[in-house]
Parts: sequence; C-alpha cells; structure tokens
Amino acid sequence: MENKDIRFAVLIDADNAPRNSLKPILQEIAIYGTPTIKRIYGDWTLPNLSGWKVPLLENAIVPIQQYGYTSGKNSTDSAMIIDAMDILYTKSVEGFCIVSSDSDFTRLAIRLREAGMKVLGFGEKKTPNSFIVACDKFIYIEVIRDAFKQAARPAIMAPPERLPAASRTKAHTAVPLPETIAEAVPAEQAVVSQQSTLPDAVIELIAGSVQDIADEEGYAFMGELGNLLLKKQPDFDPRNFGYAKLTSLIKSIPRFEIDARKTRDPNIKHIYLRDKNAV
Repeated sequence: MENKDIRFAVLIDADNAPRNSLKPILQEIAIYGTPTIKRIYGDWTLPNLSGWKVPLLENAIVPIQQYGYTSGKNSTDSAMIIDAMDILYTKSVEGFCIVSSDSDFTRLAIRLREAGMKVLGFGEKKTPNSFIVACDKFIYIEVIRDAFKQAARPAIMAPPERLPAASRTKAHTAVPLPETIAEAVPAEQAVVSQQSTLPDAVIELIAGSVQDIADEEGYAFMGELGNLLLKKQPDFDPRNFGYAKLTSLIKSIPRFEIDARKTRDPNIKHIYLRDKNAV
C-alpha cells in the first residue's frame, strides 16, 4: 500500500478528532500517497469547534458546514458518509483516509473497500474494534502525535560550565542530554527493557504469520510478513510498541533469526526471518 501515486480523500469528523493532530496525520498520509481532497465536517456555529480555525488554515483543509437538525443526533456523520460516496463514484481518488474514533463509520469503510478503495483509519486508542478491523490499516493518533512532538523537540544543551574541563574551550559544541532513563542506559539494556513489555500475543501473531508464509527452510520475507500482519490485524504498527520499523521490533525478540541476503545492488539487502522454535 506504500504507493506514493495513490490519491487519497481525507475526511475528518470534527466531533471525534483532536485538532492538535492534523499536521502529524497529514504527514503520515504522505507516506502512503497524496491527499488531494481534504475536508472536515461539523456544525461550525457551535463554540466548541471555534478552535479549529487556525489548524484548518495551516493545513488547507476545507470545512463543511452541517447543522444539527435534532438534539442528540449526529448529522455530521451522515454528511460525511454522503460525500464519501459521491467522491467514490467520481473515481477521482484511489483511497480514503477516515479520521474519527467513531464506530459509525464502520459500514462506510467496509463499503469503500468493497469498491476497491484503500482505506486508512486514524483514531484514538478508544476507537471501537469494529471500525479498526474495517480498515486496510488503522493508525493510532496518539502514536504519530507523540513521534511528531519528539521529532520537533529541540536538543537539550548542556551549559558550558557543566562540561568536562577538557571540553570547556568548545563552548559552542552541542551536547545532547538524555531525555529519559532509557536513553541513559546502554543500547543492549534498552532492547531488553522494550522486549519485556512486548505482549505475548504480539509475538505469537508474528510467529504464526511467519509459519504461514515460510519457505521449506522456514524463512519468511520481511516485506511479505508486514503485509500479512496488517491483513490479520489492521492496527498492527511497530510504533505502538516503541519501535520505528518492523525489522527493529523483530530483532528485539530472540525467538526469531534474521538473515540479511545480498542482492545485485550492494546497497540493498532483503531481510528474511524464521522462528527458531519451529525449526
């Protein structure tokens, strides 16, 4: 699904999406394709939505007004669903990004996938599982928002007087300090610490998937494994467990053996793995 030519329609439910996460969401979407349609739905006459103005202007998102006709009924969901079907029939995009933590969009995601669309879901960790599994891939907003904040955070500089005597002459040298205890310990210890928090269910999911696609020697191609994991569990994301990539997560689990195989291009290697317990 990582095809930069895929055109996406980004549809945002203003009632069920955090406004401080628009930029990291759009940056995440850019990994998979190009957001050509960007709309957000809500009753903009309500004071609780007034804070959206600046984020919408900064990210070129079109607000769609939808009045609440009846108290207690969310008419914005209906407007968003109708627009999604209109966009589907225009054939102007190849995928949809639905930003909401509301299970009301479950049927919409299913219908769009039935039509051959790629569907990415973005929601908070409170999102019902019915909506999560209806998407091709579901991404937790808290995960990408935290990563975005971490990347944007400036390095902490040690004042010159705290530097060793031999280094005080280099007053302009940046000395990053560890922001967490994990950064202050050796890498080997950090890996063990992360691994201890990895749920057994995740390890078994990976092991079962490796077995499903393994060759006669028990090896599975890492790229194929990633695709299968998403099909089995759409919200599977190494970042949920503190790893930037699937390869890093796999390497932290002693149960799996990694084999980096050379290709004709000296700069490219194909990564394979196998389950030692199955050998």
